[in-house]
This record gives sequence, C-alpha cells and structure tokens, in this order.
Amino acid sequence: MRSRGRARVGGVVLLVAGLTACAPDLPASVVPGTEITVGWAGELTSLNAAASPTPGNLDIAGATRSGFGDVVDGAFVADTGFGTVEIVGDVPFTVRYDLAEPAWSDGIPLDAADLLLGWAAATGQLAPEEEDADEDDEVPVVSSFDEFGRAIEVAFPTPTSGWRSAVQASVPAHVVGERAFDLDDPMQAKQAVIRAIQEEDEAALEVIGDVWTDAFDVTDESEIAADLRLSSGAYRVDRVAIEAGGQSVSLVPNPAYTGAAAPEVARIDLVPAGDDPVSAVGNSLDVVQVAPTTQNRGLVRDLERRDNPVLTSHDGSVWTVLLRPAGVFAQPGARAAFLRAVPARDLLDRGGGGWASAYATTTSVLAAPDSAAYDIVSEDSGFASALGTPSQDAALDRERAGVPAGAPVCVLHDRASEFAVGALEALGDAVGEAGWNLVDCGADDVDAALGQPGWDAAIVRVPLPETPAQIAAQWGSGSDASLVGSADADRDALIAQLAQTADVYDERDLLARIESSIVRAAVARPLAMNARVTISTREVTGVAVRDGATASLTRGLADWATQRTD
Repeated sequence: MRSRGRARVGGVVLLVAGLTACAPDLPASVVPGTEITVGWAGELTSLNAAASPTPGNLDIAGATRSGFGDVVDGAFVADTGFGTVEIVGDVPFTVRYDLAEPAWSDGIPLDAADLLLGWAAATGQLAPEEEDADEDDEVPVVSSFDEFGRAIEVAFPTPTSGWRSAVQASVPAHVVGERAFDLDDPMQAKQAVIRAIQEEDEAALEVIGDVWTDAFDVTDESEIAADLRLSSGAYRVDRVAIEAGGQSVSLVPNPAYTGAAAPEVARIDLVPAGDDPVSAVGNSLDVVQVAPTTQNRGLVRDLERRDNPVLTSHDGSVWTVLLRPAGVFAQPGARAAFLRAVPARDLLDRGGGGWASAYATTTSVLAAPDSAAYDIVSEDSGFASALGTPSQDAALDRERAGVPAGAPVCVLHDRASEFAVGALEALGDAVGEAGWNLVDCGADDVDAALGQPGWDAAIVRVPLPETPAQIAAQWGSGSDASLVGSADADRDALIAQLAQTADVYDERDLLARIESSIVRAAVARPLAMNARVTISTREVTGVAVRDGATASLTRGLADWATQRTD
C-alpha cells in the first residue's frame, strides 16, 4: 500500500461535536456527566489506522472500530455481535465474512461494501501501480444473503493462518465512495465502490485509494469533517485539540452502537501524560499506563496502599540475550555453553529491581507465556534440556566448547534502560566465574547497533512475532530485519508452512518446531516479558488490561465506569 508522509496535528481545536443532529439518543447505559481523564502518550494522525497503523492511531481505532474479533492471549476471540467468520470451502480455500447488523454512527448499516473495501486495501488493490498489489487475489463474492448484502466470500490462493482477521471494515465505504465520486447518496456511493473493485476499474480504484490513504489524515489545515469521524465502535471521536503538553482526544459514546458492550462513561479524554504521570493520578489524571522504573516504584506503592488499582501486563516484547553466530560464537557449542551460563532469574532480579515480580518469565521467543500455544511450544522446543538447565561446571562447559578462558564477549545493550544495565551487571558476574570476559558495549541506539557488526551478545527487547511474516523477518534466512542472521533452510520451510496453515492446533505444533530450530541454533535465551503498569483511581472501575503489543488500553473503554462527574 502506498506510504505517504503524515502531517502533525496543529492549531488549537481541530474538531468539535457534529453528529448529534442526525444520531439517536445516547445509550441508556451511559451515566450523564461522567468523565474519565487518561494520561496518553499517543498522537492521532489518521482516523484510518489500516492506512497508517501508528500506536496512537491504533489506540483510537481500538475505541471507535468494531470487528469480527480480536486476539486475546494469543488466541482469536470472536465478536459475534459484529458478525461471524467461517471456512466454507477447501479448494480453493474460501472464507465467508458475514456481518450481523452493525451500523456506523450516522445510522448507515455496515455491509458488503465496507468489507469489500477493507479487503481491497489489504490486498493492495487500491494501489494498482504498486508492486504489493496482488493480481492473483480473486475478487470476493458479494453475498445476496439479505437486502443489505451483509456478507462476502473470499477465495484465497492458499490456506492462510490469518483468515479470521484478513478482512476488516476500517473506514465507512459510503464515505469513501461519496468523496471519491462526488456523490450524495450513501447507497449509491457504496455501489460505486463495489463496482470499481469488482470490475477492477484502475482509474476508479486510484481515486478510491487516494481517499483511503489521505482523506482521513488529521492535519492542522482544517477541522475534521463529521463524516470522517464516523464510528462503528462503542465510542466516537468528539474533539481533537492541541494543549500545552501536546495533543488531546475526547471520546463520547456512539449512539448507533449495538454491540455487546454497554458504555457507561459520558466522556473520556485522552490527554498528554506529562513528565510525571504517576504523581498526577487522583489529581489531573484518572488512569495512566507507565513503564516500571526505580523512580516510580515508591509512588505506585503508595497509590496501591490507598486502594488505587494497579495492574501489571506485558507489551508483547521479550527481554532476550541474543548471540551473533560469528567470532567467539561462530560454533553452536560455544553459544550453547554461554547461554547455559546465563542465570535468567538473576538477570531478571537485577534488571527489574523493585519491579522484578511484574515481569513474567518466559522460555520462548515465539509464544507469550499467557497464550494457549505457550505450554506446547515450551515443552516441545527442547529448551529446558538444551539451554535452560545450568551446567554443573560452567567453566568446564566452556572449555569443552573449545573457548579459551578470558575470551572477550562484547555485550550490546541500551545504556538508558534500567533493566538492560542491571541485567548486564548480573550477566557479567555469572559468566565471569565461568571464564568469559564480558565487555560493556552499551549503545544509545540499540536498534541501529544490532544491524551493525562488532557485537557478540546483546541484551535487548525482541518483539514477539504475531504473524508468520514477522517470524520470517526475525528468524528467517536472508531477512534484512533478521535479529542474529542465523540461516536455516528447514526453519524457512516451517515458517512457509505455518503461513498456509488454517488449523489452530497445527499452528501450535509448527510454532513448536520453529522454536526448536531456534533452540538448536543456540542464538537466544529469553528472560521475561517486558512489563507495563496501569494505575487508576478508586472511582474508576472496569479497567482490565490485556497483554500484547496491540492490546491497547482503549480497547476496553466500553467496560469502564466512574463515579466522577464533570
């Protein structure tokens, strides 16, 4: 899909409420006058998170978009209130996406046009001149299931592991059609979008693509039009403003939302978190999410002792000791000997400090410890016997691997990270006793340094891959984003097989086999999931934070409640 620069938000107030005139009354569940202020580190740059998937845009989409389901603890959890997804054919592999009766916040129903538009964008059809447009993808069948045409069927070239979430309704098709073809009637606009995609009209698709990519941008040039703020989720964007500390976004309940959740809070303001968000809890902020640090440990403890809820979760990244298969670690035996000398618990305790208990331990770089796949992956990978059990004599283990005493090991880490610095100290103490000579190779930009030669080991956060493509990028042969450059043809074949596997149980078995190949290569020693801490005031209830990189705080807003009023 085309990638274009995103303008930053400017001005004072970019948006004001503008949908109440054509929308029904607020849901009966909403308590008038209630409000919650959330310390937010994000920035809204586009109301189409599919076109611009930045953390801030995904946060807002989490509150304002519904879908067929979401990944919770590594497993897909369906939202049948939005619709259903099912495999309806094996040759070719065909999936039916069938909407229930959701509607956009202007009252226009979601239907096949919205799904078809989402499919076209995901497969690159809105950018036909670009290389990522897949000409082999068949145009989905638009079902005549009912008068609204609420279903489509997609025939995939091969089975795919991501079939449950391959089609999304990211933005309203009637708005895109109206803007692309200068139409006033939403149903005519929907039909124009359907026709352009089905007929593969490149000129029309290019115009649709321009609207999809650019029209939903949040810029400082003008107010955001009401049609661009339409929502299919429990909340909708009411106001965007620039204040002293940065951008703030106000959300109000979507009056047309008919999903299972019943929003109670009349207004939720996402505001700049500031330099000390923990101290602001109970004053200017009701909910904050922060990284655990030595500086905020005492403040959080004091809040917790006053019955303010404190939740810990992880952000989907794994603190890991990586080894580069070159130099002192050119041979797998040397790598295995070093990793067996790594005391994971000591690194976690020293790195986490007073927050050590907030970090969930893990032995996998592919599956989160709270996921359904984790036990299978950990058991079948062979990690415990190969790398997880310390040697009775670590020095002898090193000698048997042919590494002389005093061999230098340049360890890359983030100088600014408390966890990395503490873990490095613990690692140095442990491997020093085994005859390794640890060299501090700290850097200010670890991501850039990882791509350069010169380091032997690294203490870094590795994003937990969520798709076969991400696994291939991190652990596949020849990838520019490879973490350690470990080539393995068998692993590549397993990753390719995973990408074409539709059965969840087969997926878990393949994940275990891929993890086993990484264990055999002895290039990684996972330590713990990176922690994040969510704090709320006593007046706020219902805050339940999920784990993972895409499990934003805003996805659960419909379950929040508060006693505080404006």
